[in-house]
Amino acid sequence: MRKRSQVAVLVLALGATAAGSAVASEAVQLLLQQYRQQGVGAFDADAGAEFWQKAFDGRSCTSCHTADPRVLGRHRQTGKPIEPMAPSVNPRRLTEVRQMNKWFYRNCNWTLGRECTAQEKGNLLIWLQER
Repeated sequence: MRKRSQVAVLVLALGATAAGSAVASEAVQLLLQQYRQQGVGAFDADAGAEFWQKAFDGRSCTSCHTADPRVLGRHRQTGKPIEPMAPSVNPRRLTEVRQMNKWFYRNCNWTLGRECTAQEKGNLLIWLQER
């Protein structure tokens, strides 16, 4: 009987992850569509990965989120834990357009000293969605 309950838990977990991924994909697609309407070029996951690693005056996405978006990060100043960014391990990520816009605004300004361009955001979303 124990094996049956373990299988049930696994099926539920996989279902929740798949549902989270579907929602993430919908929210990401909506933002990508908005960025395309702004006239950006094709989005590039490799450019997103490069941007994630790039330092801007000593700050980068990796400063708080680590080089691997599938692991727990820590806020650089407060030490507060930051849940993984990758939807593959955190199904709540990339699911809400409002939250993504909020955090792009805050994090881009903190990291770059300016807002990210639509191209940069799109590249990051494509890359993160693959993680």
